[in-house]
Amino acid sequence: MSKKLDPRNYPDYTNKSVIDRHMERLDTYGVSRRDFLSIASASAIAGATAAAMGIPGVAVAASNGKMAHLMMTLRMEYTNNAQLGAAGAAKAFGWDISTADGQFDSERQLNQFEQQIAANTQAVMLHAPGGGSIKRIAQLANENKIWLDNTWGTLPWFTPFDAGEYYTMYAVPEEFSAHGDVTELVCQAIMEKHGGGKIVGVTGVEGNSTDLIRSRGRDAAIEKYPKVSLAGELPGKWNREDSQKAMEDLISRHSDIVGVIGQNDDVADGCISALRAAGMRPGEDVFVTGADGTTLGAEMIQQGRLLATSANVPQYMGALLTTRLYDVMNGWRPRAAERMMNWRSIAMTKNNVAPYLERYVNNNGLEFYDYKKMSKVLHPNDWDPQAELFPMDIDLEWGGIPQPKGWSYPAEYVKARENGEADAVRKEYADHYKIDFFGPSPMKG
Repeated sequence: MSKKLDPRNYPDYTNKSVIDRHMERLDTYGVSRRDFLSIASASAIAGATAAAMGIPGVAVAASNGKMAHLMMTLRMEYTNNAQLGAAGAAKAFGWDISTADGQFDSERQLNQFEQQIAANTQAVMLHAPGGGSIKRIAQLANENKIWLDNTWGTLPWFTPFDAGEYYTMYAVPEEFSAHGDVTELVCQAIMEKHGGGKIVGVTGVEGNSTDLIRSRGRDAAIEKYPKVSLAGELPGKWNREDSQKAMEDLISRHSDIVGVIGQNDDVADGCISALRAAGMRPGEDVFVTGADGTTLGAEMIQQGRLLATSANVPQYMGALLTTRLYDVMNGWRPRAAERMMNWRSIAMTKNNVAPYLERYVNNNGLEFYDYKKMSKVLHPNDWDPQAELFPMDIDLEWGGIPQPKGWSYPAEYVKARENGEADAVRKEYADHYKIDFFGPSPMKG
């Protein structure tokens, strides 16, 4: 028998102790007593009472959230593109958003997170350079009831399940296949032009979890081409300047290279500069690929300097993580299979760069996504992830990286895979994916 609300049975919300008691029971993090009363219209009071009585689907949340984006660095175009997506989503949700430059320093990011605690920030989107501080940040998030999600750099085999509810999601593109796909395009171009030859790799930050999986994808792809070999690699630290120096060093060691695998588009840009300075012609003599699908990457493809990039679209990362924070702040709770997720990159070449440039670069101020429709709170029935989004396979994500002594798979993760939840989530997200990731902006008239 369903429960019904009768206003005659409502608690006395003019009584301070009653308000405090209900705020403790309800999902009201970030809502002060004054805020609670200010939003206490008849419908809001009814919703609060319904939740207190056990009627599902109702939550009370702050009408204006305070969010921070802790960036890995401002030296990468990727992080700046990602901030555009995060800011667009925050604006759509009526949120205030602040940013901080981590300068590739995990300890600095930990200090920045502690500053957000002091500033009463309610949600943090973390773009970590590595796993150095993620455990402590996740612990502080749980202790202070700050919603947290993270992307890219992390501590392999440390999951949101190990941290508590407030570490709501770790999400990255599925990089093994993505970087393998663009590496194969370089190998195919080399075979067609030269019949084989040497390539070199310029990587990111040594030990970074994303760098490791991209290298694994690259190496697996190269193995398919016996006449193509990896002659050497050096770290480019995800930025143009260090990558140019690394490429100059590699050229001095291997002057006969015919391919370069850059671990991101900023890295590829630095490599291209070094190649041109050495009298080599990127796109003609030497084939170069990047990763991420930044504005710069797309422009280099259009110009013929970059052969391909795996376009995961940084604006999407910012939009996705901001939307998750908005939803959990407003009472939605993810299933286990939704707490670690991948999205699908697109191999971008001259054949499909035009729609990317139209939507993500030359957009004349048009928003990239229908941010509100990404939200399960605002669109409970017709939400749309606006990309291929699916549960993460942590064995693929961190395969080849030794597990910590005594480590075991989180019970929630195992259960979701064994009881069919992960498969159901994959299908559900596929069914809801309607707005094409590489199509025109959904906000275009």
